[in-house]
Amino acid sequence: MATDRTLLAAAADSAVTVGGLFEVLGLVLVVAAVTALSRRVPVAGPILLVLVGFALSYVPGVPDYRIDPNVVLLLLLPPLLYAAAWRTSNRSLRANLRTIGLLSVGLVLFTTVVVGLVAWAVVPGLPLAAGFALGAVVAPPDAVAATAVARRTGLPRRLVSVLEGESLVNDATALTTLRVAIAALAGSVSVADFLGEFVLAAAGGAAIGLGAAWVAAQLHRRTDEPMIDVVLSLLTPFTSYLLAEAVGASGVVAVVTTGLWLSTRWYRYFTAASRTLADPLWEVIDFLLTGIVFALIGLELPSILEEVRGLPAGTVVGAAVAVTLAVVLSRPAWVFPATYLGRLVPRLRRRDPATPWQYPAVLSWAGMRGVVSLAAALALLPGVPQGNLLVFLTFVVVVATLVGQGLTLPWLIRRAALPGPSATEDALQEAAVQHEAANAAIKRLDELVAGDGAVPPDVVDRLRDKAELRGLFAWERLGSRDREPPSTVYRRLRREMLAVERAVFLRARDEGRIEEEVVTAILRELDTEEMLLSRG
Repeated sequence: MATDRTLLAAAADSAVTVGGLFEVLGLVLVVAAVTALSRRVPVAGPILLVLVGFALSYVPGVPDYRIDPNVVLLLLLPPLLYAAAWRTSNRSLRANLRTIGLLSVGLVLFTTVVVGLVAWAVVPGLPLAAGFALGAVVAPPDAVAATAVARRTGLPRRLVSVLEGESLVNDATALTTLRVAIAALAGSVSVADFLGEFVLAAAGGAAIGLGAAWVAAQLHRRTDEPMIDVVLSLLTPFTSYLLAEAVGASGVVAVVTTGLWLSTRWYRYFTAASRTLADPLWEVIDFLLTGIVFALIGLELPSILEEVRGLPAGTVVGAAVAVTLAVVLSRPAWVFPATYLGRLVPRLRRRDPATPWQYPAVLSWAGMRGVVSLAAALALLPGVPQGNLLVFLTFVVVVATLVGQGLTLPWLIRRAALPGPSATEDALQEAAVQHEAANAAIKRLDELVAGDGAVPPDVVDRLRDKAELRGLFAWERLGSRDREPPSTVYRRLRREMLAVERAVFLRARDEGRIEEEVVTAILRELDTEEMLLSRG
């Protein structure tokens, strides 16, 4: 009988596990379906996910999804930051360092103070330090939704780079400020204490991030096994983040530093096979994690509303409106002066002339908040005075900015009529550098042939033709659009040939005329060649 009870208990545990697995699979399915839908409607994927999650939260039978802040901050945030840092151009980051610094540090602190004072004024009995804690939570924007809109509408690359660069560092500023604000609730905190905490977070995080990056680089250098390289790349952001947090430094700064340092050197430390395997894997990870967290924001609504049930409606609504307005208006109140006042200095104006008003206008409205704000609120605000109300206010700010600003940002971008990336200019740059690369490749080929007289002439001719064709393909993209370029004809016909070759090998496999292992290797080669044909 005891054995029967044990088996029943195991079955019950298994049922719970299976149920949880179905919930996760259902969430992934929603993310995939909504992302596919977003490509057919004029709404960016992250915003549509929030709206769909919001609607699904009231559908009977849908599980009660809740955001676990520890899961977000420890398991989701490191890979998301690492992937974002990996995509960010170091050159663009350096070129816009002043603007990014003013936004990721100056604006976060300014928003913290403004929101803190507003919350303290409109919420009866709220300590000022608790108001500043709320301000720190809602201060950092999440660039995912903004950049999704920006890329869809053709925003200038400089603005996209500024938004991405801002989001890499502002979380560290906000979380450090939040830590100080919560400490102030338990006792007095001086300006020196805040500065010391900030320096430790930034400098310590950067130092640990560089150290983790260097160690990771040495490990990658010593292996040419793609699977090992990919596993190391998956472990790197978590290692960097946890080491920094363990000593009281900023895990956010550490992960970003690690990602930025390695991203400029991965062609040196990763083999071609490792890069081919790691790049799409990280794209899938980034896609799934980003989609899941935005869907969870919408699905979390019922539980957040439940926490403030019973509080005076006037206080809740008034505070929600006041705090949301403070968050939204503090951004243009900082961005416009920061854009133009600094350029009153002649030296700065010569180095970086003032941009048209449309640039700061779009930048001011691209301040959507995201899951980091909500996770920080759920993890740290319940322990402060009136914590449930502060969590609710955070949720209101996140949803209001994501939906309100996210849906109107495309209209503002179109009205601003900012020049987007030029396809012709991109093609010209590519063609010029491709021509230079082809000449360098042919020169290297001549050197190798001169040192090895045994190379067959037909091999040399094929290699030379391949290098020259790559250069010609780039120039063709600048040609007339009235007829199909030869490179496009080549790709179309070669795809048809590859399909026939693949069918022959599959038929031979099914008939038992060739081993499965041999077919798998050949099909992988055909797939690789077809992927190379997809560009252009």
